[in-house]
Amino acid sequence: MAVSVVIPVYNEVASLKELSEKICAQGSATGGQLQIIFVDDGSTDNSWETIQSIAAANPQTVTGIKLRRNFGKAAALSVGFREAIGEIIFTMDADLQDDPAEMPNFIKKIEEGYDLVSGWKKNRKDPLFDKTLPSRLFNAVTRMLTGVKLHDFNCGFKAYRKEVVGVIPLYGEMHRFIPVFANAEGFKVGEIPVEHHPRKFGKSKYGWYRSIKGCMDLLSVAAMTKFGRRPGHLFGGMGVIVGAVGFVTLLGLWINQLTKHYIGGRPLFFFGILCMLMGVQMICTGVLAELFLRQSGRHCEVPVAQKTGLEKKKNA
Repeated sequence: MAVSVVIPVYNEVASLKELSEKICAQGSATGGQLQIIFVDDGSTDNSWETIQSIAAANPQTVTGIKLRRNFGKAAALSVGFREAIGEIIFTMDADLQDDPAEMPNFIKKIEEGYDLVSGWKKNRKDPLFDKTLPSRLFNAVTRMLTGVKLHDFNCGFKAYRKEVVGVIPLYGEMHRFIPVFANAEGFKVGEIPVEHHPRKFGKSKYGWYRSIKGCMDLLSVAAMTKFGRRPGHLFGGMGVIVGAVGFVTLLGLWINQLTKHYIGGRPLFFFGILCMLMGVQMICTGVLAELFLRQSGRHCEVPVAQKTGLEKKKNA
């Protein structure tokens, strides 16, 4: 089968040639046509010139794409996915920490029936406080909120069936949540341990700030995957809870009023009114969201895994 490898590049000039050689060495192991796509995400070093020279030396295998500026990893992956021709599409980082020799293991896992296989950097070779601890915390919270039981959502080394990348939303920093979106669409998501090498060149572009942004994105992802087709349940549920808090607060104050404890200008009175108003607003927002979803027709979009026998019925 044809295999495509999409590699976002940002200031990794020193590692590109060695990486391309290691991937090409796996061409025979993949058992079919090999395509390597380097996407230069606005590098400020000589990464693009190096990509051009690699592509010139391997025109049948290597494709280079240069973005006008640094748009982020999700945008680079999206561009690479559009150019990919393989039945199986790999993604990996350009820093040589991912080992292309693991590619046959990914393919074997996909052949077991998985649609997306994510790498798990079980023995991670990164600085403890800059990357390892933030990543572990992020992974634990993501597992808890999404229900997807992967050890390492941040690992850039993944393999997909081609149909997976066609339905996954990629923008902002959403690339790290691809397994979550795939699981929500009904694709079978798996994981294998991969060897993780220490960084040979340059320095990491990520740290604690990336995990903070990731946690903010995680809230959006949890809402999209769990309530994307039923937003009324999300807003309506929150509205009922907040409104109930306001109702109980005002009820308690009213009982006190009957026993000669006058409400006066107590802050609880205004708190109760505010909760009641917020509850009504949230419920109305949920109703409007459901109406919008119905008008757009997205509530009817149900992913279909396979079809069979339809052609015979049509001909009959």
